[in-house]
Amino acid sequence: MTVTLADVAARARVSPATVSRVLNGNYPVAADTRERVLRAVDELDYVLNGPASSLAAATSDLVGILVNDIADPFFGIMAGAAQTEISGPGGSARAGCEKLAVICNTEGSPERELTYLTLLQRQRAAAVVLTGGALEDPGHIAAMSAKLGKLARAGTTVVLCGRPPMPDGDQVLATLAFDNRGGARRLTEHLLGLGHRRIGYVAGPPERTTTRHRLEGHRAALLAAGIDEPQDRLTVHGSYARSSGYTATVELLAREPGLTAVLAANDTVALGVCAALREKGLRIPEDVSVAGFDDLPFAVDTWPALTTVRLPLAEAGARAGRLVMGKEAAPVGGRVGVEGELVVRGSTGVRR
Repeated sequence: MTVTLADVAARARVSPATVSRVLNGNYPVAADTRERVLRAVDELDYVLNGPASSLAAATSDLVGILVNDIADPFFGIMAGAAQTEISGPGGSARAGCEKLAVICNTEGSPERELTYLTLLQRQRAAAVVLTGGALEDPGHIAAMSAKLGKLARAGTTVVLCGRPPMPDGDQVLATLAFDNRGGARRLTEHLLGLGHRRIGYVAGPPERTTTRHRLEGHRAALLAAGIDEPQDRLTVHGSYARSSGYTATVELLAREPGLTAVLAANDTVALGVCAALREKGLRIPEDVSVAGFDDLPFAVDTWPALTTVRLPLAEAGARAGRLVMGKEAAPVGGRVGVEGELVVRGSTGVRR
């Protein structure tokens, strides 16, 4: 049975005129109404009648790059490198091979992530690159799997960059997965080798895969070193923001004044950790060692320079761009593990 505009309107609980406005983009519509309409379009698999329906399986020159936060260098570096491969340096891709790369900033919202994918599906996007960690929610995982399946069946190439594999990987051309567990384990082993035993951990949001994997690597290193006491007291979760690092460190020091080291969820969080320590009159690394993760550009310019794990963000983003453009063959098995490199700088030192 053919799905009509009226069916979409009924599902979204709006008028047919509102559905038309959302799909045509020619009239302002409230954000929550827009998302409700697009969700109904997706659930009902609605396509326009007439010529548009015959093009439903075709693809355009559009490539969507989804990021959690474009202001975060972690995502900006990957997106920029991917865009360069998609359009060429300065937009100088070979004639006939040009694609328009569009950055879609989800702000970490699972609803917005699905909305952008629906919009890209309606625009018959040639490819989609999904960057960063994923939300660990069974409902969202199922919705994402279904949505990526629809995109793949319509001819859209899908690549995951810095993101763990989907449970059903058939809809994805390639997955470039960062070894967050291994990187965090090496970072913790470095601190243990310096004599640290009371190590605070400022973790990211508990519902994100990146958070869980890095925390698992940290705790695996502690367990291997014979430190098997419960670690929840020395772990505080927060956002991947500087303010989170500051607030969490104040909390950790209140819980355990004898901390000699703090591991941060990423380099940005580590900046907040350092600020809180200095405010308490503690020296880095003489009193407390600090380490981050990712090796963002500013990490070498902090004082002291930040010990961290370097992820090849630009290289991974560029490879994702080449994969979606067909400049590079998909890896055997579709999955590639991307390792991090321990970078030791002045922010960590021997326990005193």
